[in-house]
Amino acid sequence: MRCPKCSSVRDQVVDSRLIHEGGAIRRRRKCLKCDYRFTTYEEVHKEDLHVIKKDGRHEKFLSQKIRVGLEKACEKRPVSMEQIDRMVDAICSEIENEYEREVPARVVGEKVMEHLRREDEVAYVRYASVYRQFRDIGEFVKEIQTLSLQT
Repeated sequence: MRCPKCSSVRDQVVDSRLIHEGGAIRRRRKCLKCDYRFTTYEEVHKEDLHVIKKDGRHEKFLSQKIRVGLEKACEKRPVSMEQIDRMVDAICSEIENEYEREVPARVVGEKVMEHLRREDEVAYVRYASVYRQFRDIGEFVKEIQTLSLQT
């Protein structure tokens, strides 16, 4: 690590501490040339995750898009913001654990529907109707019958 005062690369670590719940390390260093003390931070650099859309485009994976979809599906339903927060966190964790760089959009939609199905069946049908692009009432009825058989 280069000293910010004299630019020497010779230093000594004086103290190391975990920060951000173990997600990073804070190190106090001392320059061996000029005795200047400075702090550095070390953390794992994760590559950005991208979503592969149906048409082949790539977009950056954004948890905010999942949140917006969940909020629309749960509008005027007895689903709290805390429940939505938990679903967003769980969905993002599952995706980040299963995929390193790219995730198909289909997987994201299926995971959202899986969590909604467990949380609120009406919100699930709302989301599914948009995600699966229902064209008529028959598709709604079919989905509701499938849901009824599973519970």
